[in-house]
Amino acid sequence: MEFTAGGRLKVRITPSDVGKRVSVRRVDEGGARGAGFTDTVGVLTSWNDGVLVITRRTGEIVRIAERTLVAGKAVPAAPARRRGPAATYEELARVTARSWQPVESEHLGGWELRAASGFTRRANSVLPVGDPGRPLDDALAFARRWYADRGLPAYVQTATGAEGTQELLCAELTERGWTREVSAEVWVGGLAAVGDLDADADRVMLSRTVDEAWLGRYQRSAEPGPHMLKVLNGGPSVWFAAIPGTDGPPAAIGRCVVDGRWAGFMAVEVDPAQRRAGLATAVMAALARRALEEGASAAWLQVEEDNGGARALYDGMGFAAHHSYHHYKEPYAA
Repeated sequence: MEFTAGGRLKVRITPSDVGKRVSVRRVDEGGARGAGFTDTVGVLTSWNDGVLVITRRTGEIVRIAERTLVAGKAVPAAPARRRGPAATYEELARVTARSWQPVESEHLGGWELRAASGFTRRANSVLPVGDPGRPLDDALAFARRWYADRGLPAYVQTATGAEGTQELLCAELTERGWTREVSAEVWVGGLAAVGDLDADADRVMLSRTVDEAWLGRYQRSAEPGPHMLKVLNGGPSVWFAAIPGTDGPPAAIGRCVVDGRWAGFMAVEVDPAQRRAGLATAVMAALARRALEEGASAAWLQVEEDNGGARALYDGMGFAAHHSYHHYKEPYAA
C-alpha cells in the first residue's frame, strides 16, 4: 500500500486505471467500528457510480464502495511465477486448444467457436483469443445463434490471473447475466523433471490411438461416440498410456499431446482401489519420456481448484499455476 510521509494510507488509483491490475484496501464495514480492513488484489474492471469492480486471479468478482477505500495503487500486470517455463497466456491458450480439438469450428475475428456434440465444455465453447471484429453484444449474439443451431448452450471460455488474460471480458459477461460454472487452473513445469521421476514407467503401455480398454477407465466415456473419439484422437502428436489391470479396465491411464516445445497431460486417471501406489506418476513419467524424445521441453496440465490430491502431486513434480480459466454459460440456457 502507499503511505505518505506522515504514515497515512493514500488512494492512488482513479477510474482512468480501469484495465490495470491494482491492490486496494478498504474499511471492513461488516465488522465493528475500527475492526480492521480488507485487502483485494486483481484487475480493476469498472468504476461507475461510486462502485469499483475488481476481478481476482480466480475469476471472483469483488464490488467495493468507493467511500470505503483507504488505499489503492496499480501493481505489476502479473506476479512473477516462482518456477516453471516462461510462457504468455496466448501461447498457452492456443497450445491447450490444439490438444483438445472440436469436431467443428468457426472463426469470428479472433474468436473461435468450437463444437463437439456437447462432449466437454472445452470442445463446446468460444475461445476468445483476440478481437471478434464487432461489438461485444453482436459477437455474443452470433455465438448464441451458432450454438443454438447445433442444439447446444453457448459457453465462453475465459482466463484470469496472468498478463493478457480476460478479466475485463469476465466482468462484461457477468454484467450481461452469463454465469460462471466451472473454473480450473493451467499449471506449467519442466518436462525433464517429470521424465526423471523414479517411477515404474516400464510397465506403462503407450499407443497412438485410444482403444476400448482405455475407454473403460476413462470417466467421461459413459456414452462413447464418434465425436468423443475424434476429440481424443485429435492433436499434433497424441499418445495414450495405460497400466494393465489384473481384471477389467486398466489400473491407470493418461493422455499426452506433444506440440512443439510443449507436452500437455490430460485424462490421468487411476483405479480408486489402487490410488497412492505411484500409478499416476508412472503414467506421467512414461509419457514425458516419449515427449522428450520428440523434442518437447516444457509441460502443462489442467487441474481443478478443489482437487487437493492432484495439486499436491503436481506440485511435487515441479509444476506451478500459470493462470485460471473459466466457462461462462449464456443467460436463460437450460
